[in-house]
Amino acid sequence: MSAKTRTAAHPSTSALVAAWAVPVMVIGKFGLLSGIPIAVVLVASLRDRRSKALRWWTGALALAYATPLTLWLTGPSEAPSLSKYMSPAMTAVLAATGVAVAVAHQVVRRRSTGK
Repeated sequence: MSAKTRTAAHPSTSALVAAWAVPVMVIGKFGLLSGIPIAVVLVASLRDRRSKALRWWTGALALAYATPLTLWLTGPSEAPSLSKYMSPAMTAVLAATGVAVAVAHQVVRRRSTGK
């Protein structure tokens, strides 16, 4: 089985690890750096043409991340970091969305491998 066929059949391991890294980084107060695994998950889900559900979940995660980031960058906030800018409710929403995306990637991966 070629690598291209395997990648198209189920989410890659790097996308799965990145998906689980998002809620960990958000809860650990690395809000701005959590954009890196979000970008990895977004690119991986856009490259996988067979799973439209992952695109929707990943799009929701990207939107949940882009909203506070945009508000922080464009607003009159004096907060020195994105994590300090986000309210506990926004942190919870972003972390919960990250967990939902990670679970969705895990489910798709298990279904495609037959485990």
